[in-house]
Amino acid sequence: MGSHMAITDVDQIFTMTAADLCDHGECGSRAYIRATMHTLAEITLCGHHVREIEGALRPKTLYWVDETEALNVRLDVSP
Repeated sequence: MGSHMAITDVDQIFTMTAADLCDHGECGSRAYIRATMHTLAEITLCGHHVREIEGALRPKTLYWVDETEALNVRLDVSP
């Protein structure tokens, strides 16, 4: 089954949503990383594409938000 953390309110921990999509080419997958550049421009990336360019991109960023841990979340909806 893998390791999952059970939580009751995802919004309390993660700020990125399914509306945040990967900016890499025509990927369109859900983004889990938000990179804010020194110019304050933002780039959102899926886990796959961030692994390809993180080494070059990360030193150029002002803020780096990595919410890939959300992939391991199991929403606990039991009463």
